Amino acid sequence: MRKLFVGLAALLMLVVVAQFYFAASGAFSTAPNEESFRPHRALGYVIFFLPVLMAIVGALARMPGRLIGMAGLVAGLAIVQVLVAVLAKAFNDTGDTTTTAGQLVFGLHAVNGLAIVAVSGNVLRRARVLAGSAVTGRRAGAGDDAEVPGAAAGTAQPAS
Repeated sequence: MRKLFVGLAALLMLVVVAQFYFAASGAFSTAPNEESFRPHRALGYVIFFLPVLMAIVGALARMPGRLIGMAGLVAGLAIVQVLVAVLAKAFNDTGDTTTTAGQLVFGLHAVNGLAIVAVSGNVLRRARVLAGSAVTGRRAGAGDDAEVPGAAAGTAQPAS
């Protein structure tokens, strides 16, 4: 189950990187906005549902609560993405063509996207450490990858 979680975390990271690609291709497209940002918008739903699935798999795999919570945080940040887009559009609908309030608010969409990249990368990194620790018998989260006492080849550790 932990390897499944790692696979989902890697898939999430790939989807998030693809999301930036689709945002850039939509921004430089000559097609109307509705059409040019369609792939970006569709992938946004995946970025919401994939971390929800990860949280469920993580709970079933008995992953640490912090890691499950970080997966849930990605889903929450995806919701914030939608809210920022709706709020920016509301500011642009005032009819005043000289206002840049909508543009300023929409800039938060990119900043929040960077937060999604950071949290997704952190989830992937931590999940890989945990999955690797289950296989090698090493203590997860140890900065020096210290061995778990008595875990390697059934050897007993001397008492201190």
